[in-house]
Amino acid sequence: MLGANAVSQVGDYMVAVALPWFVLQTTGSVVQMGFIGAVVGIGTLVSSISGGPLVDRFGFRRASILSDVTAGAAVAAVPLLFWADALPFWLLLTLALVISILNAPGDLARRALVPALARWAAMPLERANAADTAIPRLAQLAGPLIGGVLVAVAGAPTVLLLDAATFLLSAVFVAIAVPSHAEVGDTARTSGSAARDHHQVFADSRLMRSPARQYLSELRDGFRFVRTSGLLISLILIATVASMLEKPLMSVVAPVYASDIYGSAASFGAMLGAFGAGALVGTLTFSVVTHRLPRRLTFLTCMLLAPVVMFGSLAATPHLPALLSALTVSGLIFGPMNALFVTAIQETTPTDLLGRVIGTVSALSMVGVPLGATVVGLVVAEVGLVATLVGMGGIYLALAVGMVLNPALRAMDVLGSSRDEA
Repeated sequence: MLGANAVSQVGDYMVAVALPWFVLQTTGSVVQMGFIGAVVGIGTLVSSISGGPLVDRFGFRRASILSDVTAGAAVAAVPLLFWADALPFWLLLTLALVISILNAPGDLARRALVPALARWAAMPLERANAADTAIPRLAQLAGPLIGGVLVAVAGAPTVLLLDAATFLLSAVFVAIAVPSHAEVGDTARTSGSAARDHHQVFADSRLMRSPARQYLSELRDGFRFVRTSGLLISLILIATVASMLEKPLMSVVAPVYASDIYGSAASFGAMLGAFGAGALVGTLTFSVVTHRLPRRLTFLTCMLLAPVVMFGSLAATPHLPALLSALTVSGLIFGPMNALFVTAIQETTPTDLLGRVIGTVSALSMVGVPLGATVVGLVVAEVGLVATLVGMGGIYLALAVGMVLNPALRAMDVLGSSRDEA
C-alpha cells in the first residue's frame, strides 16, 4: 500500500508540472491555465466530502483500485485526444474536473487502509502513519523534478500518458499485495478487530445492501460524528488555520520573498527544497521512536517550536545559507505532526466511518486556503513582507498556545494508552 501511495503521489506531482505546461503550450493563455487550476481545486474539495460515503460503501481496498483505474483512464484521455486533434478547451476543462474528482477517493481509501494493515503487519500505528505521511514529502521533492525533466525531454502529453501508467501501477500494487478475502478470512473469524477490518476493507457487497437514497444519510452520519468529537473539531481547527497560513506562505509570500530579498528564482526553489528535505528526514526519524513518545506532548511541542523557527528566521531576512538551515530545522520539527494528526483521527473514528471522516477533515482543512491566499497577498502589498511574516507567525503561535490549554487534545494520550493495553 505504501508503494502504491508513493507511485500515486509522484504521479500527482508530475501532473502538477505537466498539466499547466500542457495548457500553456496548447492554448498560450494564462487565464485558461488558471481555469484548469480552479476546477482541479473545486473537484478535489467536492470529492473529498462526497466521496467518503462511497469509499465506506465499496470497502477501502476496492475503492482504492477503482479510483486509480478510472482516474488513470481520464488522465490518459488527455494526450490521446490531443494527438487525435479532438481536445477542445471545454473538454480539457471537463477532464481536469473528472480527474480531480476520481483521484481524491483513492487517496482517502489508502489512508483508511493504514490501521487495518498496520495491525495485520504487527506495526505500531504511529510508525505506519509516519511512513505513510513521509511519502508526500518525498514525492514533493522527486515528483516536480522528474516531471520537469520528462516534460523537457519528451513533452507534456507524453508525461501525462506516463502519469496514467502510475495510476495503473498503483492499482496493481493494491490488488496484488493487500490481502484478499481468502488470505485474511481465518484471521477475521478469530479476532474481533480483524473481523471489523475484514468487513470494511473488503465491504464489496455493501453497495447491494445500501440503496442510493441512504447516501445523504450516510454523509450526514460522518458530519455528525465529527461534530460530536471535541478532538476532531480541534484537529480540524488546527489543520484549517495551518493551511490558511502555510499554503499562502509557499505560493504567495515565498516567491515574493525570494525575489525581493535574494533576487533569484533559484533561491525560491532552494527554500522549498530545504523545508521539504527537513520534513522528510523529521518524519522518517520520528517513525523510529514514535511509539515511545507521549503523543500530546510531542504534538504540542512541535506546534509551538516549528512556527517560531520558520517565521522567525524568515522575518530576520538572514543570508540564504542561514535561512536554508533554519528552514531545514523547521521542517524537521514539523515532521512528526502529520503522523500524530492522522493517527489520532484513525483511532478516534470507527472503521465503518473512516472514509467519511477523513474526507470531511481533509475538505474542511482546505476551505480556508483561497481566502488565506487572497488576504495574505493583500496584507503583503499593504504592510510589507516582514510585518506579514511576523503576523502569520503570531497567529500560528497563538493557535498553538490555545491548543496547549485545550483539554480535548488530552484524548490523544488516552487513545494511545487504550491501544497499548489492548
